[in-house]
Amino acid sequence: MKYYSLNHNAPKVAFQEAVIQGLAQDKGLYFPEQIIPLSEAFFDSIEQRSNAEIAFEVIQQFVGDAIPNSVLKTIIEDTLCFDFPLVEVEQNIYALELYHGPTMAFKDVGARFMARCLAYFNKDKNDNKNTVLVATSGDTGGAVASGFLGVSGVEVVILYPSGKVSDIQERQLTTLGQNITALEVDGFFDDCQDMVKKAFLDEDLKHKNLTSANSINIARWLPQMFYFFFAYKALKKQNKPLVIACPSGNFGNICAGIMAKKLGLPIAHFVAATNVNDTVPRFLENGKYDPKPSIATISNAMDVGNPSNFIRIQELYANDLKAFENDFSAFAFTDEATQEAMKSIYKNNQYIAEPHGAVGYLGLKKVLKNSENSIGVFLETAHPIKFLDIVTPVLNIQLQVPKQIESVLNKEKVSIKISSYEDLKTFLINQN
Repeated sequence: MKYYSLNHNAPKVAFQEAVIQGLAQDKGLYFPEQIIPLSEAFFDSIEQRSNAEIAFEVIQQFVGDAIPNSVLKTIIEDTLCFDFPLVEVEQNIYALELYHGPTMAFKDVGARFMARCLAYFNKDKNDNKNTVLVATSGDTGGAVASGFLGVSGVEVVILYPSGKVSDIQERQLTTLGQNITALEVDGFFDDCQDMVKKAFLDEDLKHKNLTSANSINIARWLPQMFYFFFAYKALKKQNKPLVIACPSGNFGNICAGIMAKKLGLPIAHFVAATNVNDTVPRFLENGKYDPKPSIATISNAMDVGNPSNFIRIQELYANDLKAFENDFSAFAFTDEATQEAMKSIYKNNQYIAEPHGAVGYLGLKKVLKNSENSIGVFLETAHPIKFLDIVTPVLNIQLQVPKQIESVLNKEKVSIKISSYEDLKTFLINQN
């Protein structure tokens, strides 16, 4: 399998090069040269397959011969070391809980998969280290820190916006030490993301072997297809059209879902549910892609004004807006609406939804009004405990602290404050 740049001005590369480079030389995101649908026999027998068996069939064509099948199967087994429960919240509406991994966020899947791929690629290298450079609006940083902790030959540098991630999220990315360094940026997530992209293209930093662990990296993005297949496996016997709503920030998750559909997964419709950072909902209204600076909200992981992965979604539909609209809706919701949804879900169904899941639920309900015979799934992308300062006052409840979170609560936060790209560049040049 080869990958090409979506800016169409860089050489095609194999899986290993695409993972290690992160971005193409022309600043473009990598995209697979072909997408071969899975066989009818695969879908006919999906209920009899384990999650690891499903994941291997889904990802193998995209890895190709870059990793031997036996090693790839081990990587997948290590990645999927936790459950993906599908919880019925109300009639015909389910929450797909993606937060039962080490850092209690959906990004554990992509981060663990990528870390293990990079470890395999580095197995024969002695002194030639990679530096994983990643921007986070919340959960990415913790998942990447956990996934890459102690990986030989890899240094991890995480940029996060000061004061704009939750306390638990901040602790997960600032307390691990070893090969993990957290840079606290005076700005917003978009500023962090811009710095990361600029660093990749800086000739002075070529010797640092920079790569990204954001969802712009194919090894972070593609494994997110897995849990869409898991949801279908669990609901297939109901034999109803499936509508899936994704809380959407950088649009990597929902883009992976659309990739799953292109592989043949029978998903009837996707819903991108955003907070007031509404670049994509506005695009669907007026046909103009007009990014704006991000706005801070209670669903902070979606505070993205210029979602990187939307260009991949456009590529999947060959920039055909009509075809895109048949499969895809997008809606934006305020913090007030989000809080009301959290209260309603808890009062009526005794289910605790954190802000991102509540946004997904709102988008799903909007589409299901006109699809009464469908089953709806909204993604719960992080454990409610990670948004304790919001969930507790909104729902007036006390949450039990899971063991994954307990382990970081009493550790000392260690971060380096920066305010400009030059600060980042100086840090990277002086890093051992």
